[in-house]
Amino acid sequence: MSARILFALFVLLLLVLFSWLNWGEVTKPTSLSLGLTRVEAPLGLVLVVALGVVSLLYLIFTIGLETAALLEVRRYARELLHYKKLAEEAEQSRYTELRRYLEEELKRLAEVEKEEIRALEARLAEILEKHGNTLAAYIGELEDQVLRLLQERGGNA
Repeated sequence: MSARILFALFVLLLLVLFSWLNWGEVTKPTSLSLGLTRVEAPLGLVLVVALGVVSLLYLIFTIGLETAALLEVRRYARELLHYKKLAEEAEQSRYTELRRYLEEELKRLAEVEKEEIRALEARLAEILEKHGNTLAAYIGELEDQVLRLLQERGGNA
């Protein structure tokens, strides 16, 4: 129970206690004017009953407001849970999309790397062949020079 309801119940309890303690004066008949007519009734009892009715109406109104507020909070909690689930699903789909993107990017990078390796292998083979040819030419020249030197020495001897 909220503090307002407890306060209203406390006031009603005080009203009942006050009325009980002063019951003789509360029920003393008095001439009351209702506008068009006059009535003999106890004024204190009329006022106590009126105050009690107003207090009960206040309690009913307060309970109604609190009930409406609780129902509204419950509705907001359900909506919040629904939106939380939607956000989690959206986040999960973003993770899935990110994973798919990263896998595709890694595949693309692997292909680019393979192409670069093939290009480097081809260039290396070309360079090795070129250097091999150059080396073979040098060896061929050295061989010719050695054969010439051997022939010159062999012809002199």
